[in-house]
Amino acid sequence: MYEVRGFFKIGNQWKKFRKIVDAHNEKFAVEKTYSILGSNHKVRRNMIKIEKVEKVETKAS
Repeated sequence: MYEVRGFFKIGNQWKKFRKIVDAHNEKFAVEKTYSILGSNHKVRRNMIKIEKVEKVETKAS
């Protein structure tokens, strides 16, 4: 699991986001985030700025 933080542009405003995605590595986490934001908010990749990607520990059930 990775936490991805950054900004994306909607209209004239930059909105902050924080997504936790299940991915094998940082590269896949970023790709998944692009996909999710593009799908949900109709944002192109060039309007998404990734600031930080870090591994998140998950609690075992």
